[in-house]
Amino acid sequence: MPESAPAKHTKPAATVRFLKRRARLGLRRSYGSVVQALMMTVCAVGAYYFSELVLGHQGPLFAATSAIIALGFTRDPRLRRVLEVGMGCTLGIAVGDVLVHWLGPGIWQAALVLFLSILLARFLDTGAIFTTQLALQSLLVVLLPMPAGGPFTRSIDAIVGGCFALAATFLLPRDPRREPKEDLKEVLGELSLVLRECASALSYNDSTTAWHALVRARSQQPRIDAMRQGLRGSVEIARLSPMYRRHFQEVEGMAKLMVRVDYAMRSSRVFARRLASTINNAALSEAGSVHLGEIMSECASAVDELAAAVSDTTSRATLSHARDSLADIAMRLHPNKLEISRMEGEALVLLLRPLVVDLLEAAQMDPSEARDLLPEL
Repeated sequence: MPESAPAKHTKPAATVRFLKRRARLGLRRSYGSVVQALMMTVCAVGAYYFSELVLGHQGPLFAATSAIIALGFTRDPRLRRVLEVGMGCTLGIAVGDVLVHWLGPGIWQAALVLFLSILLARFLDTGAIFTTQLALQSLLVVLLPMPAGGPFTRSIDAIVGGCFALAATFLLPRDPRREPKEDLKEVLGELSLVLRECASALSYNDSTTAWHALVRARSQQPRIDAMRQGLRGSVEIARLSPMYRRHFQEVEGMAKLMVRVDYAMRSSRVFARRLASTINNAALSEAGSVHLGEIMSECASAVDELAAAVSDTTSRATLSHARDSLADIAMRLHPNKLEISRMEGEALVLLLRPLVVDLLEAAQMDPSEARDLLPEL
C-alpha cells in the first residue's frame, strides 16, 4: 500500500501543471486581444446606436453582430468579411421573402427555405460567413415577424455594422507588417530545421531522421495556409489605410516572399520523402552522402540568414550574403560534382534543384537568373 502513494499524487500534480499552463496561455491571449476587444466593443455599440438613433430602426441587433463578425479574431481579409455579411444578409432576406410568398409560413417551409438557401450560397460563393448569413436571414424571414421598417431593415443594419468595422480597420489599423514578419521568421525557422534534419539523416545514414523531417514539413502546411490568408489581410490594410499606405510595397513583398517559402517547404517534403527511400536502399556512396549533407547544412544556414533579413529589412548585407550562399550551392548541384552516380541518388539531386531555386527567388533573385545558375545535366 505505501508503494502506491506516489502514484496517487502524480495525477493531481499533472492536473495542476496542466491548469497552470492553460491559465498562462489564456492570460497571454487575453492580454494580446485587449485592443481588438475594445475596437469590437466600440464598433458594435456604435453601429447599434447609429441604426437606432439615426435610422430609427427598432432593436438593430444585426448592426452590432455584423460589426463583431467583420472584426473577428480571424486572418481573413476584413473587407471580404464585410462584403460577405452585407451581401449574405441582403440575399438571404430576398430569398426568404420570395420563398415565403410561394410556400407560406410554417416549420416545413422554414426547413425547405434553409436547405435551399445553403445550397444557393454554396453555389454563389465559397465563403463560410456568406453561407451563414444568407441561410440565417432566410430562416429568420420565415420564422420571425417582419420588422417595422420593412424586410430589408436588417440588411441595412448589417451594412451599417460593416461600415463601422471598415472605418475602424482603416482609421485605427494594426501595423500590417508586424504579423507577417513574425510569421515569416517562424516558417523559415521550421524550414531550416527540416533541412538540418535532412543533413543529419545523411550524416548518420538514418532514414528515420529523414521521416522526422518529412513529418515536420508536412505539419507546417496548415500554418502556412493560415499565414498566407493573414498576409492577404495585411496587404488589404496597407493598400487602403492612410496610416500605412507608404508601407504597401514592403507588405506586398512579404506576401510574395511567403509564396516562395511555401513552395520551398513543399519541395522539402518531396526531397525528405525521397531521401528516406534513398537511405533505405543504400543508393548513396559515403562520399555522396557527405557532400549532400554539407549542401543541406549550407542551405539551412542560408535560410537562417533569410529569416534574419526578414527581421531587419533595413539590412541588405544579410540578404545579399544569403543570396550569394544559395547561388554557390546552386552551381554545385550536379550529381558528378557531388560524387553521386546511382540513379536514385541522382534523382535526389534533381529534387534539390527546384528547392534551391525557390530559396533564391525568396532571396530576391530573378527566377530566370536563379535557374541559369544550375549546371547543365
